[in-house]
This record gives sequence, structure tokens and C-alpha cells, in this order.
Amino acid sequence: LFNIFTRDHLHTALSEMHRVLKPYGRLYMSDPVTTRAMPQHLADDDRLRAECLSGALLLDDYLAHIVKAGFGTIEVRRKNTYRVLDKTRYDLDEHLILESVEVCAIKDPIPEDGPCIFTGAMATYFGEEEAFDDGKGHVMARDLPLNVCDKTAAALKALGRDDILVTDGHYHYNGGGCC
Repeated sequence: LFNIFTRDHLHTALSEMHRVLKPYGRLYMSDPVTTRAMPQHLADDDRLRAECLSGALLLDDYLAHIVKAGFGTIEVRRKNTYRVLDKTRYDLDEHLILESVEVCAIKDPIPEDGPCIFTGAMATYFGEEEAFDDGKGHVMARDLPLNVCDKTAAALKALGRDDILVTDGHYHYNGGGCC
């Protein structure tokens, strides 16, 4: 649980984990994330920090901290609703939903075009040929779904091909992707 750290200490903690891992080593984490920014009065609450709640970040911010620490591949293995901070007891304008996220961060080089973040997106080629090669290291055998990172999913969608189906990430991913 890295959300126990203040935002100031989070980078130091993640960077240290990156430093001690061997190349291609894996860091498995489970933390709560928020669906909207954590209000400052809750982020500063020591009791909520002890309960591992006040350090929750937006998912994109959480992933950005992991990338900033040097991890080139991030697998979002699972994400589901964890808890609700109700507006009355926590002095909020609206309820704040916390989600639990399980992540595997891999110590590999960050590609020039950015990290590979897997959220469960799949690509399936169903054309006339036996396989489709995008020329960027992704070969899809006909009719067999391939786990792809979000960056590759967007690139394949942008091709506008009628013989490639790309599904959005569903935040359930077991590893073994494209990159």
C-alpha cells in the first residue's frame, strides 16, 4: 500500500522500489484510487491516512507516479469499487468513490513513445490473411484475441480497418501482453 505515503514521499518510495528491483523485476501493488481528486481537508487527515484512504490519487495520477519512478510497463490487473466516503460524514459536495486497484509495475525501459499500460484491452484480427503485422512488433494471428497496451489499442483503432476489432480496457488483466 503506497497510498499511506504523502504525495511528497510517494516518488521517493516508488523510486527506491525501482532501484532495488533487478531488471525486468516486478512490483505488485494494491491501493485505493479515487474517481475524482481527494479534497485537501481529507488528504491532510492523519486518521484517514492511517486507514489508507487519504493518500488515494486519481488512477491516471497514480500510474504517472509509477512511470515517473522509471517503470516502463504497467499492468492494471484489477479495479473495482472499494469504499464510498459519504458527503455528510466527510463534509463533501458529493459522495467520493474509492476504487481498489491492483497493479504490476515492471522494471523495463520506458519506450520512446511512452510507457506500455495494460488495462485489459484486446485486439482481434479476422481478415483474409493468416495474420496481421502492424510493423511495430505486434503480430495478430487471425481470430485469436491479443492483449494489447492502451497505446497499441489506440494505434490499431486509428488504422480504421474493418478486419480488426479492438475492445476497450475493462481493468481485468492477467498479463502476457503485446509489448
